[in-house]
Amino acid sequence: MSNPKLKPLLVIEDDPGLQKQLRWSFKGYEVIVAGDRETALEQLREVTPAVVTLDLGLPPDPANASEGLAVLEQIQKISPHTKVIVVTGNDDRDNALKAIGLGAYDFYQKPIDPDVLALIIDRAYGLYELEKDYRELKRRQPQNALKGIIAASPQMLKVCRTVEKVAPTNVTTLLLGESGTGKEIIARAIHNLSPRADKPFVAINSAAIPETLLESELFGYEKGAFTGAAKQTPGKLEYADGGTFFIDEVGDLPPALQAKLLRFLQERVIERIGGRKEIPIDVRVVCATHQDLTRLIQEAKFREDLYYRISEIVIEIPPLREREGDIILLARAILNRLNSEGSGKKKDFSEQALNALSHHNWPGNVRELENKVRRAFIISDNNQISPDDLELSHALIDSAELPSLELRDVREKAERSAILEAMARSNNNISQAAELLAVSRPTLYDLIKKYNIKIDI
Repeated sequence: MSNPKLKPLLVIEDDPGLQKQLRWSFKGYEVIVAGDRETALEQLREVTPAVVTLDLGLPPDPANASEGLAVLEQIQKISPHTKVIVVTGNDDRDNALKAIGLGAYDFYQKPIDPDVLALIIDRAYGLYELEKDYRELKRRQPQNALKGIIAASPQMLKVCRTVEKVAPTNVTTLLLGESGTGKEIIARAIHNLSPRADKPFVAINSAAIPETLLESELFGYEKGAFTGAAKQTPGKLEYADGGTFFIDEVGDLPPALQAKLLRFLQERVIERIGGRKEIPIDVRVVCATHQDLTRLIQEAKFREDLYYRISEIVIEIPPLREREGDIILLARAILNRLNSEGSGKKKDFSEQALNALSHHNWPGNVRELENKVRRAFIISDNNQISPDDLELSHALIDSAELPSLELRDVREKAERSAILEAMARSNNNISQAAELLAVSRPTLYDLIKKYNIKIDI
């Protein structure tokens, strides 16, 4: 009987000795062994494992990789999200690379060290879970409710998951983030995922409206309330009744309006300027700011009681420079949109442009990225957008200095970093470091030697 607490791992291996070794080598996994194609595919359909290790040399032709590659292709068709780690002989690198081209996640060369293979399996499982969460997030979006949010980074996927949890409630939400990070897009996503989605979404930017007009914009006014008030005019809070009211740059609200907003959040009623009648308003309030509100509170520029009212839930939106992989993803999405809007020849980024995009600091975040891509699209003389078109020549890094993206190099760099961290934490105690890394002492000694790590043991 399977153990529901263990993660299923399918090991496709025809060598009985290796089968026996691997069956008990991976902590936290329920290892299911298959020795041929038919058994492997049967187990795949029954268990649907997140990770599979696949020996390319399988019967009836174990001396060649044809059977293993055929199994790989069938796994891709039956369970396309499963991560396949192919296992090859030391002299079979070509077939390993061919397997990667067919969709395998990674490859590992014999002889097998279960500790090293376990690290690869753990990473593959982590990636599978991340992708699974993202697919679930997309599946649960009603009518593309997260429209406008383009992200694949763990940082932004975490924001998206928080939005999903917060949206169905009525709690007042505070969005924190630098200018240009997309706070209004997140606010709209909260509205679109809420029961109020078919009601108005009304936004106001406190920093963009003169202080003398801001109160009337928010609360409205009665006829004759001041010079020029020729008719009764509802405020934006009234227009948002039943829906969501978004206050951008709430940190710029003047003190008098902070007090009126606090009263509204407490009582859920407003009075128009010049009026005496209390008007009940049912809105979900979302606020946003790029400022440090705790610092403003210390400087007596923002009310502490208002801060606690608007920050029942706080969502921090990371700057673009901290969103792993999102810069190129967003840049291509913007360029694709511009290509679809235009009627001329389609344009793409040169390798140098992608280099520059990746290494610019983006102080203006997504807004700056969109402006630069739009400008480059307009002024570029051919179908290849250059760093000069983007005004990012200063961000270019010599290609020789760029980190390798080859999986082997990335894995070795990560392993070396983990070993150094474990040795530092354990004060160079090999036994403790091996325990932190979940490997044996001999394996750790071999890795220290492999990476030429100088440690005073």
